[in-house]
Amino acid sequence: MANISNDTFFSGVPVFAEFEGVTDLDNYRPLPDGWGLVTGDIVNSTGAIDAGSYKSVNMAGASIISAVLNAVGQQDLPFVFGGDGALVAVPASGLEKASLAIAAVRTWVSEELNLAMRAAIVPVGDIRAAGLDVRVARYKVSDEASYAMFAGGGASWAEARMKEGLYSIDAAPALSRPDLTGLSCRWSPIPSRHGEIVSIIAVPDESGANSAFPSLIADIVALAGGEERGGHPVPVDGPIAGLSDVGLEWEARASAAPGNRWKRRLIILSQFYLGNFLDRFNIKLGDFDAKRYKRDVAQNTDFRKFDDGLKMTIDVDAERLQKIEARLEEAAKARICKYGLHRQSAALMTCIVLTPLSRDHMHFVDGAAGGYALAATRLKSKAASLTAAPVAMP
Repeated sequence: MANISNDTFFSGVPVFAEFEGVTDLDNYRPLPDGWGLVTGDIVNSTGAIDAGSYKSVNMAGASIISAVLNAVGQQDLPFVFGGDGALVAVPASGLEKASLAIAAVRTWVSEELNLAMRAAIVPVGDIRAAGLDVRVARYKVSDEASYAMFAGGGASWAEARMKEGLYSIDAAPALSRPDLTGLSCRWSPIPSRHGEIVSIIAVPDESGANSAFPSLIADIVALAGGEERGGHPVPVDGPIAGLSDVGLEWEARASAAPGNRWKRRLIILSQFYLGNFLDRFNIKLGDFDAKRYKRDVAQNTDFRKFDDGLKMTIDVDAERLQKIEARLEEAAKARICKYGLHRQSAALMTCIVLTPLSRDHMHFVDGAAGGYALAATRLKSKAASLTAAPVAMP
């Protein structure tokens, strides 16, 4: 029974429904001993985005989550999507399968998306030996879906070690393929309705007043909260369906061997056009309701999250954005946070949908022109520019 409760740890973490709860440590539970953090990201994602491959970058990041969940056989593991990468917490019983999955993802990303990925599995025990922790909370976005929030500094530590080449998982042999069942991108870019789509990352400044960081997060969430649905970039009735030639090809490559891809393309196109037909004429097909499905998509989207820091992709007007940026800049000068943001005209969605008949499908949103990857680049640049500046006293 101990192994069962350990493996299903996340399903037993209490949920909270107001996003402001991400700063309340009482909502978090420590990951069990023996777990590991599977983490990966795209090498030089900024260069890939500059070359116009931002959709490929997002697909690669989401593939980490899809492959690990499918390999371990658990859809209720804690994970976080970061745009150009992702992190998944895995119990000891699933680490071998997760290792094989992430190795295959590295090969698939290289051979099919022409991107370089690094990956690692970092033991939670090593994180705690370094004086940090990995604590997880569950934020309820709808009656059917919840997402993991991470605190304790351990997730960031694991990512840093991965980028140093530690705990690395080598790529699998050529032509190895992960199980990416459910991974798709069948939505058009989502244009801003209020002004701009803004991807924001804010993390504590380890050299400053970290005790003030929760208040900063509360302020930013409150400022964004004045916008429709807290700045949610997806309309309440869901996004507009869209399947480009590139998107069709990626999904076929994610779910079929080369010799069978023509069949998979036909299936994807059939599903896509049938869904559009049902949606347009408001027709139900058995238990599938296309309009309800689109509303669920809007609800089940991870447009804001906490991963040892705040990450948001929001749709806000110019005045609200100015207030948010001014508050972040004030906090950065006071050594409360480091931050970066990136503006763009639209958002982009990548999804994991094992079956459209289940309402717990998951949708990852990022800015459609660089999003979190470019926000992270600007965070590093701004942090460097403030290094020599005097610390402002609170």
